[in-house]
Amino acid sequence: MSSRRDFIKKTGLAGTGIALSSSAMGMPASIYRNIIGSNDRINIAIAGLGRRLGAYFQPIATESSNVKLLYLCDVMKSQREKALERFSEHIDYKPKLENDFRKVLEDKEVDLLINATPDHWHTPGSIMALQAGKHVYVEKPSSHNMEENELLVAAQKKYGKLVQMGNQQRSSAHTIEIIKDIHEGKIGTPYKAVAFYSNARGETPVQKKAVVPEGLDWDLWQGPAPRREYTSETWDYNWHWYGWNYGTAETGNNATHEFDIARWALQVDYPRRVEVEAAKRHFLDDGWEMYDTMEATFRYADDKIIQWDGKSRNGYDTYGGGRGTIIYGSEGSVFVDRQRYKLTNRKGEVLKEFDSKSDEAGTALGGGGDMSTAHMVNFFEGIRGKVDLKAPIADANISMALVHYSNIAYRIDKGFDIDEKTGRMFDRDAMELWKREYEPGWELKL
Repeated sequence: MSSRRDFIKKTGLAGTGIALSSSAMGMPASIYRNIIGSNDRINIAIAGLGRRLGAYFQPIATESSNVKLLYLCDVMKSQREKALERFSEHIDYKPKLENDFRKVLEDKEVDLLINATPDHWHTPGSIMALQAGKHVYVEKPSSHNMEENELLVAAQKKYGKLVQMGNQQRSSAHTIEIIKDIHEGKIGTPYKAVAFYSNARGETPVQKKAVVPEGLDWDLWQGPAPRREYTSETWDYNWHWYGWNYGTAETGNNATHEFDIARWALQVDYPRRVEVEAAKRHFLDDGWEMYDTMEATFRYADDKIIQWDGKSRNGYDTYGGGRGTIIYGSEGSVFVDRQRYKLTNRKGEVLKEFDSKSDEAGTALGGGGDMSTAHMVNFFEGIRGKVDLKAPIADANISMALVHYSNIAYRIDKGFDIDEKTGRMFDRDAMELWKREYEPGWELKL
């Protein structure tokens, strides 16, 4: 058979509405899946088996997705073993375990890489996957710096495979609905969006030189980043706060999502200017090495503005939720987050509201939920050519640019102007941080 559809047509079943099933064919479901629909099947590898792992169970295990998980890859042995155990509750076959994702990319059977590694690996790993002929689903932030931001988009165009970022709220039905209302003028002309995140993260351990944990490939974990000795608490999440070699601070970790909704609502791309006020204001003697509180302002043409209110370690409920976006228009306003929306008129009277009862994770560590599932299924169907991607990398990385502008303004302690057509920064000090230093031999090449 050339495909499942051809098979159905040839057997005369397409017009009768009779569906083939594993029980009807008298064979186990695992064997059945290897026959029917094999030409449409997408073979998947996951690199990075940390806190986002739970987001992948449902979209991969659902039979209608018609995908197969070939590899679970992580540089920590215990992560691989734990991931296999957790996936065994959802699928009836065993994917291979691998330490080095470069070996995974050598397997021509792999069609798609899910890149859930730390931030400093997102663009390098994704480009390597594209060069190996794989489609890529890359978790946010899709880039570590502005140079990588451009390179990933260029690589996608050059190698012709699809790349989608994990800004999963783009696949949220209630968010799609309310953004459509905004674009249709339900609140008049939208002119301002306030994106916010409030969490009560605790004290972070001070880094201390330590023995590399058993089972961790520390050299490969560092990958493209300059080499240094291992320090305790680094590999498992706290790398987010330990300097700029690995992480992108809280804007890269969380603001990415809300920046994206704000841009989508206002229909804007690169801003004209960014201004930032940020500092470390909690647990002043702990190991957290960058700001934990930030207010950022992005100014656009037509007097449009996006503001970011990020409070990593102060959980005060300023806006009626831990994270979300408020869009102000000439005739009304909208509040939208991962669960609900509320549309009001200019007087503040509620005209329309909806609670989706979404189970998508908000400020809690970890991830997954109906939005993540829908977003990944959208990517599967996009690869098959059946739908348009909700977050193609060329658009998603414009939202990513807001992350990098925020961090750069903080690091040079001043705002700066931006070319709204190219995204380039009109500031010499800012441009010094356009790219990063790589470990020799790990420089990115297209």
